[in-house]
Amino acid sequence: MRRPTPPRRRAANGAAKQRRSPTLRQERSLLAGGARLVAGMDEVGRGALAGPVSVGVVVVDAATRTAPQGLTDSKLLTPAARVAMVPQLQRWGVAWAVGHAGPAEIDAHGIVAALRLAGRRALAQVRRTCGDVDVVLLDGSHDWLSRGDVDLFEAAALDPMGPGAPEPGVRTLVKADLQCSSVAAASVLAKVERDGLLVRLARQYPAFAWDQNKGYSAPAHLDALRRHGPTPQHRRSWNLRALADDAGSPEQVAPAATLDADLADTTRDGMMAP
Repeated sequence: MRRPTPPRRRAANGAAKQRRSPTLRQERSLLAGGARLVAGMDEVGRGALAGPVSVGVVVVDAATRTAPQGLTDSKLLTPAARVAMVPQLQRWGVAWAVGHAGPAEIDAHGIVAALRLAGRRALAQVRRTCGDVDVVLLDGSHDWLSRGDVDLFEAAALDPMGPGAPEPGVRTLVKADLQCSSVAAASVLAKVERDGLLVRLARQYPAFAWDQNKGYSAPAHLDALRRHGPTPQHRRSWNLRALADDAGSPEQVAPAATLDADLADTTRDGMMAP
Protein backbone atom coordinates (compact mmCIF):
# COMPACT_ATOMS: atom_id res chain seq x y z
CA MET A 1 0.00 0.00 0.00
CA ARG A 2 1.11 3.52 -0.74
CA ARG A 3 2.06 5.41 2.36
CA PRO A 4 0.40 8.80 2.93
CA THR A 5 2.53 11.78 2.12
CA PRO A 6 3.83 13.30 5.36
CA PRO A 7 3.06 16.98 5.96
CA ARG A 8 5.74 19.44 4.87
CA ARG A 9 7.99 20.63 7.60
CA ARG A 10 8.33 24.32 8.16
CA ALA A 11 11.79 25.71 7.78
CA ALA A 12 13.68 25.99 11.05
CA ASN A 13 14.10 29.71 10.59
CA GLY A 14 10.37 30.22 10.26
CA ALA A 15 10.34 30.66 6.48
CA ALA A 16 6.59 30.18 6.64
CA LYS A 17 6.45 33.40 8.58
CA GLN A 18 6.03 36.20 6.11
CA ARG A 19 7.22 39.67 6.93
CA ARG A 20 4.33 41.58 8.39
CA SER A 21 3.56 45.02 7.08
CA PRO A 22 3.21 47.82 9.62
CA THR A 23 -0.33 48.90 10.45
CA LEU A 24 -2.14 51.81 12.08
CA ARG A 25 -3.21 49.69 15.04
CA GLN A 26 -1.13 51.61 17.60
CA GLU A 27 -2.00 54.98 16.11
CA ARG A 28 -5.73 54.23 16.03
CA SER A 29 -5.64 53.07 19.64
CA LEU A 30 -4.17 56.43 20.67
CA LEU A 31 -6.70 58.29 18.52
CA ALA A 32 -9.54 56.32 20.08
CA GLY A 33 -8.15 57.29 23.48
CA GLY A 34 -8.67 60.98 22.79
CA ALA A 35 -5.71 62.12 20.69
CA ARG A 36 -6.58 64.27 17.68
CA LEU A 37 -3.22 63.99 15.92
CA VAL A 38 -0.64 61.21 16.33
CA ALA A 39 2.86 61.45 14.85
CA GLY A 40 5.26 58.64 14.05
CA MET A 41 8.93 59.62 14.38
CA ASP A 42 12.20 57.91 13.48
CA GLU A 43 15.85 58.92 13.14
CA VAL A 44 18.66 58.12 10.74
CA GLY A 45 22.36 58.92 10.86
CA ARG A 46 22.92 58.45 14.59
CA GLY A 47 25.96 56.19 14.04
CA ALA A 48 27.50 57.98 11.06
CA LEU A 49 30.92 59.63 11.20
CA ALA A 50 29.93 62.54 8.98
CA GLY A 51 26.85 64.50 8.00
CA PRO A 52 23.76 65.38 10.01
CA VAL A 53 21.50 63.28 12.14
CA SER A 54 18.01 63.44 10.63
CA VAL A 55 14.58 62.82 12.11
CA GLY A 56 11.43 62.18 10.11
CA VAL A 57 7.90 62.72 11.35
CA VAL A 58 4.57 61.74 9.78
CA VAL A 59 1.25 62.83 11.30
CA VAL A 60 -1.98 60.83 11.04
CA ASP A 61 -5.53 61.34 12.30
CA ALA A 62 -8.74 59.34 12.53
CA ALA A 63 -9.44 59.79 8.83
CA THR A 64 -6.04 58.50 7.67
CA ARG A 65 -6.37 55.42 5.51
CA THR A 66 -4.15 52.34 5.33
CA ALA A 67 -0.58 53.17 4.33
CA PRO A 68 0.68 52.70 0.76
CA GLN A 69 1.39 49.10 -0.17
CA GLY A 70 4.96 47.95 0.37
CA LEU A 71 5.71 50.30 3.23
CA THR A 72 8.08 48.94 5.87
CA ASP A 73 11.16 50.01 7.81
CA SER A 74 13.47 51.92 5.46
CA LYS A 75 16.35 49.53 6.15
CA LEU A 76 14.38 46.71 4.51
CA LEU A 77 13.74 48.63 1.28
CA THR A 78 16.12 49.14 -1.62
CA PRO A 79 17.22 52.73 -2.33
CA ALA A 80 15.09 52.78 -5.48
CA ALA A 81 12.03 51.52 -3.59
CA ARG A 82 12.47 54.16 -0.90
CA VAL A 83 12.72 56.98 -3.42
CA ALA A 84 9.71 55.70 -5.39
CA MET A 85 7.62 55.60 -2.20
CA VAL A 86 8.32 59.20 -1.11
CA PRO A 87 5.57 60.94 -3.16
CA GLN A 88 2.99 58.43 -1.94
CA LEU A 89 3.98 58.95 1.69
CA GLN A 90 3.95 62.71 1.34
CA ARG A 91 0.34 62.53 0.12
CA TRP A 92 -0.72 59.86 2.60
CA GLY A 93 -0.41 61.51 6.01
CA VAL A 94 -1.93 64.68 7.37
CA ALA A 95 1.52 66.32 7.46
CA TRP A 96 5.18 65.34 7.30
CA ALA A 97 8.63 66.86 7.79
CA VAL A 98 12.29 65.96 8.18
CA GLY A 99 14.48 67.85 10.67
CA HIS A 100 18.28 67.84 10.81
CA ALA A 101 21.04 68.64 13.29
CA GLY A 102 24.48 69.12 11.77
CA PRO A 103 27.96 67.94 12.75
CA ALA A 104 28.84 71.13 14.64
CA GLU A 105 25.62 70.84 16.66
CA ILE A 106 26.37 67.20 17.43
CA ASP A 107 29.86 68.21 18.59
CA ALA A 108 28.52 71.07 20.70
CA HIS A 109 25.60 69.31 22.40
CA GLY A 110 26.10 65.55 22.00
CA ILE A 111 24.23 63.08 19.84
CA VAL A 112 21.15 62.69 22.09
CA ALA A 113 20.57 66.44 22.34
CA ALA A 114 21.15 66.72 18.58
CA LEU A 115 18.47 64.07 18.00
CA ARG A 116 16.12 66.11 20.15
CA LEU A 117 16.93 69.27 18.22
CA ALA A 118 16.32 67.57 14.86
CA GLY A 119 13.09 65.99 16.08
CA ARG A 120 11.75 69.23 17.46
CA ARG A 121 12.64 71.02 14.24
CA ALA A 122 10.50 68.47 12.41
CA LEU A 123 7.65 68.92 14.89
CA ALA A 124 7.84 72.70 14.54
CA GLN A 125 7.36 72.31 10.79
CA VAL A 126 4.30 70.05 10.98
CA ARG A 127 2.86 72.31 13.68
CA ARG A 128 2.69 75.11 11.10
CA THR A 129 0.67 72.84 8.84
CA CYS A 130 -1.71 70.94 11.11
CA GLY A 131 -1.36 72.39 14.61
CA ASP A 132 -0.11 70.74 17.77
CA VAL A 133 0.52 67.00 17.77
CA ASP A 134 -0.96 65.23 20.77
CA VAL A 135 1.16 62.07 20.87
CA VAL A 136 4.44 61.03 19.24
CA LEU A 137 5.21 57.36 18.63
CA LEU A 138 8.97 57.04 18.95
CA ASP A 139 10.96 54.06 17.71
CA GLY A 140 13.11 52.47 20.41
CA SER A 141 13.01 52.35 24.20
CA HIS A 142 14.42 55.79 25.07
CA ASP A 143 12.56 59.11 24.94
CA TRP A 144 15.15 61.46 23.43
CA LEU A 145 12.52 63.93 22.24
CA SER A 146 11.04 65.37 25.43
CA ARG A 147 12.65 68.26 27.26
CA GLY A 148 14.17 67.48 30.66
CA ASP A 149 13.90 69.49 33.84
CA VAL A 150 17.19 71.21 33.03
CA ASP A 151 17.14 71.77 29.32
CA LEU A 152 20.00 73.09 27.22
CA PHE A 153 17.60 74.40 24.58
CA GLU A 154 15.94 76.75 27.05
CA ALA A 155 19.32 78.08 28.17
CA ALA A 156 20.60 78.48 24.62
CA ALA A 157 17.27 79.58 23.11
CA LEU A 158 17.57 76.76 20.59
CA ASP A 159 14.25 74.98 20.98
CA PRO A 160 12.51 75.22 17.59
CA MET A 161 9.13 74.64 19.21
CA GLY A 162 9.34 78.03 20.83
CA PRO A 163 8.35 79.16 24.33
CA GLY A 164 4.95 78.05 25.54
CA ALA A 165 4.48 75.33 22.94
CA PRO A 166 2.62 72.36 24.45
CA GLU A 167 4.67 69.22 24.87
CA PRO A 168 3.29 66.21 23.01
CA GLY A 169 2.99 62.95 24.86
CA VAL A 170 5.66 60.43 23.87
CA ARG A 171 5.15 56.68 23.54
CA THR A 172 8.27 54.61 22.93
CA LEU A 173 7.99 51.25 21.20
CA VAL A 174 10.82 48.90 20.29
CA LYS A 175 10.67 48.00 16.58
CA ALA A 176 7.99 50.61 16.01
CA ASP A 177 9.35 51.07 12.49
CA LEU A 178 8.23 47.50 11.77
CA GLN A 179 4.87 47.76 13.54
CA CYS A 180 3.55 51.31 13.07
CA SER A 181 2.82 52.73 9.64
CA SER A 182 3.48 56.33 10.67
CA VAL A 183 6.91 55.42 12.10
CA ALA A 184 7.84 53.35 9.05
CA ALA A 185 6.83 56.26 6.80
CA ALA A 186 8.93 58.65 8.90
CA SER A 187 11.92 56.32 8.59
CA VAL A 188 11.66 56.26 4.80
CA LEU A 189 11.32 60.03 4.46
CA ALA A 190 14.24 60.68 6.82
CA LYS A 191 16.47 58.15 5.06
CA VAL A 192 15.80 59.51 1.57
CA GLU A 193 16.25 63.12 2.74
CA ARG A 194 19.54 62.45 4.52
CA ASP A 195 20.89 60.29 1.69
CA GLY A 196 20.24 63.15 -0.71
CA LEU A 197 22.18 65.57 1.51
CA LEU A 198 25.17 63.21 1.64
CA VAL A 199 25.13 62.73 -2.13
CA ARG A 200 25.34 66.52 -2.56
CA LEU A 201 28.14 66.78 0.02
CA ALA A 202 30.04 64.04 -1.83
CA ARG A 203 30.51 66.45 -4.73
CA GLN A 204 32.49 68.74 -2.42
CA TYR A 205 34.49 65.88 -0.87
CA PRO A 206 34.68 63.11 -3.49
CA ALA A 207 37.53 61.25 -1.74
CA PHE A 208 35.19 60.12 1.05
CA ALA A 209 32.64 58.40 -1.23
CA TRP A 210 29.68 59.72 0.77
CA ASP A 211 27.43 59.12 -2.21
CA GLN A 212 28.02 55.42 -1.53
CA ASN A 213 28.50 55.11 2.23
CA LYS A 214 26.31 58.06 3.37
CA GLY A 215 28.86 59.10 6.00
CA TYR A 216 29.09 55.73 7.76
CA SER A 217 32.36 53.93 8.52
CA ALA A 218 32.80 52.04 5.24
CA PRO A 219 36.36 51.10 4.20
CA ALA A 220 36.61 53.85 1.56
CA HIS A 221 35.50 56.44 4.11
CA LEU A 222 37.99 55.27 6.74
CA ASP A 223 40.78 55.16 4.17
CA ALA A 224 40.06 58.75 3.13
CA LEU A 225 40.09 59.81 6.79
CA ARG A 226 43.54 58.28 7.19
CA ARG A 227 44.83 60.01 4.08
CA HIS A 228 43.14 63.40 4.37
CA GLY A 229 41.92 63.84 7.94
CA PRO A 230 38.47 65.07 8.92
CA THR A 231 36.45 67.66 6.99
CA PRO A 232 34.06 70.28 8.37
CA GLN A 233 31.30 67.72 7.82
CA HIS A 234 32.84 65.20 10.24
CA ARG A 235 31.77 64.88 13.85
CA ARG A 236 35.06 65.98 15.36
CA SER A 237 34.03 65.18 18.92
CA TRP A 238 33.96 61.52 17.89
CA ASN A 239 37.06 59.32 17.87
CA LEU A 240 38.29 60.29 14.40
CA ARG A 241 41.78 61.48 15.36
CA ALA A 242 43.15 57.96 15.74
CA LEU A 243 42.17 57.17 12.17
CA ALA A 244 43.75 60.37 10.84
CA ASP A 245 46.92 59.91 12.92
CA ASP A 246 47.47 56.45 11.40
CA ALA A 247 48.46 58.18 8.19
CA GLY A 248 50.97 60.49 9.86
CA SER A 249 50.49 64.10 8.80
CA PRO A 250 47.25 64.18 6.81
CA GLU A 251 46.78 66.34 3.78
CA GLN A 252 44.58 69.36 4.28
CA VAL A 253 41.16 69.14 2.72
CA ALA A 254 40.04 72.36 1.09
CA PRO A 255 37.46 74.00 3.37
CA ALA A 256 33.89 74.31 2.25
CA ALA A 257 30.84 75.89 3.81
CA THR A 258 29.26 73.54 6.32
CA LEU A 259 25.62 72.59 6.25
CA ASP A 260 25.03 73.53 9.88
CA ALA A 261 23.96 77.10 9.19
CA ASP A 262 21.54 75.91 6.54
CA LEU A 263 20.12 72.73 8.07
CA ALA A 264 17.18 74.42 9.75
CA ASP A 265 16.24 75.94 6.40
CA THR A 266 16.50 72.59 4.60
CA THR A 267 13.97 71.03 6.96
CA ARG A 268 11.07 70.25 4.69
CA ASP A 269 7.69 71.83 5.38
CA GLY A 270 4.89 69.48 6.34
CA MET A 271 2.50 68.96 3.46
CA MET A 272 -1.23 68.57 3.79
CA ALA A 273 -2.74 65.54 2.19
CA PRO A 274 -5.25 66.36 -0.53
